[in-house]
Amino acid sequence: MENRLHEKSHILVIDDEESLRLTFEMFLKRAGYGPIVGVSNFDDAISLIEQNDFDLIISDIVLQGASGIELLRRIKDFGKKCPVVMITGYPNIETAAAAVRLGAFDYIPKPVKKDALLKVVALALEQVDLVRERERFEEEKEKARYYQETILRSIREIIITVDQNLRIADMNDMAREWAKSFLAELTVGASLTSLTSPVGRALLLDAEAVLQKRVALKVHRLEWQRSDQAQGVLGVSATPLEDGQGNFLGVVLAARDLTNLENLEQREIRASFHRLVGKSLAMQRIYALIESVGKVDATVLITGESGTGKELVVEALHAESPRRNRPLVKVDCTAIPEDLLESELFGHKKGAFTGADHDRLGRILQADGGTLFLDEIGDISSRMQLRLLRFLQERTFYPVGRDQPIHVDVRVVTATNADLKNKVRQEQFREDLYFRLRVVDIILPPLRERKEDIPSLVQHFLVRFEQRMRQGVTEISDQAMELLHKHSWPGNVRELEHVVERAYVLCPGGAITTDHLPPEILTSTAVGIEPGQPQDSSLPRLPGTGAEVGPEDEAKRLLDALRRTAGNKAKAARLLGIDRSTLYRKMSSHNIDPSSVDSDE
Repeated sequence: MENRLHEKSHILVIDDEESLRLTFEMFLKRAGYGPIVGVSNFDDAISLIEQNDFDLIISDIVLQGASGIELLRRIKDFGKKCPVVMITGYPNIETAAAAVRLGAFDYIPKPVKKDALLKVVALALEQVDLVRERERFEEEKEKARYYQETILRSIREIIITVDQNLRIADMNDMAREWAKSFLAELTVGASLTSLTSPVGRALLLDAEAVLQKRVALKVHRLEWQRSDQAQGVLGVSATPLEDGQGNFLGVVLAARDLTNLENLEQREIRASFHRLVGKSLAMQRIYALIESVGKVDATVLITGESGTGKELVVEALHAESPRRNRPLVKVDCTAIPEDLLESELFGHKKGAFTGADHDRLGRILQADGGTLFLDEIGDISSRMQLRLLRFLQERTFYPVGRDQPIHVDVRVVTATNADLKNKVRQEQFREDLYFRLRVVDIILPPLRERKEDIPSLVQHFLVRFEQRMRQGVTEISDQAMELLHKHSWPGNVRELEHVVERAYVLCPGGAITTDHLPPEILTSTAVGIEPGQPQDSSLPRLPGTGAEVGPEDEAKRLLDALRRTAGNKAKAARLLGIDRSTLYRKMSSHNIDPSSVDSDE
């Protein structure tokens, strides 16, 4: 139970003995509770209870005008849910039973001792916190369900959910329209086993396969007879349906009409979207999702491997939202030491701790009215998880050293390359926070799964570097491009950008050739890494070498890279071929003081 000294606990004390009432108020105020309101009779108490929401009521069981039992009945009639503690001078089984039956939290016999009173008050208020927390959690889950259903309805794909008994649990609007036009037997509540059409039988086989093996089935193409007697083609996939704890619930069937897909995609295809680049189908879906989610003021969790462009997605979401003209504040949770992160986010009051020589506005307050982006959210401590959870619930927070809350209007977007589901299962990440962050999730595909975008990305980077450095390098040879296609890209788009930048710098002008590519590209796959396997971030590499760095040399390489870049962390990370957040973690693990190297950041 957290210390409640900075939380306002509205308590009503009812007793006709003024001395006892004042004594209770004194005990409670000294313990940090308040405000405390005291009344002497039943009628005044009823009037206050009807007009106010109290966190706790403490009442004598014998009152002027009525009894404490009648008070409990009236509280119940009002629909009030606050706990009631009864004070009695003549405790007996019948009185206690009646009080408990009507909802009393507990009763204390007279004479009331201070320790006994404070113990019962603490337990009662703890119950209030737990009940409200559960209600907030359920409210957030309902809101998350609403947002997800809204987005699901807007997706231009046929989505059908099937339970473990092969019954259709739900369908999105696209599925209902498609079924109404082409497959009337497809309805919510129907069993897939009852479907007789070729499409229905195919959906049954896919669902049975997923239920048996509990693994996703890749997209396959299915011919079907349209109502106009023309032959159509559906792209169908099936995926296990799980909750946040990994419990298996059923199957998600997704289908898309591919009959006229080629012409449709030619009309709708986009080569880029804000700062994102790519013509692949995977990126077209990401663009469409950003457009839909950007307009809905929902909390978004962006996941994907390091280097896939999570920060660019945040910028696009902000640009597509009604908050576009307000601040976008970015926080890399791994780049700030744990003992400073709380102050960095929530701010602090002058004198709150050693070194706090002035009031500081936190990043949350700076983002008021706009968007707050928390990168690497999977690495924050349990303490910060709790503080962030409270903020997301109430949209208020307390700066360090301040006991007055601040309310802000902020949209929160988070990102991580960690498996948060697995962290929840291992109790390393709070489940309630996970659900609040993942109202909508955007999963970015790795570059190896959209290699058709590599030419567009290379050209995009060449244009950018030419605008900045003016070396006249604007082309790349077919052979060099072929090698880029063969590489497994464990570092994703960020790694590609660094490779192209290196080649641009080494190229005297004209076109980049294979001579300008690093050795790991020339060998088709990164050294020691199979295609599709993520790179081990514990082994940073220097450009121009494929050699792994052992633990004994890692600190030396880190210091060397920092010196060569005059302390610039971004350039040092690029030189080592690792993400900047990885560089910060490794500096911390080797006790490298950032101030020991001059920085020009």
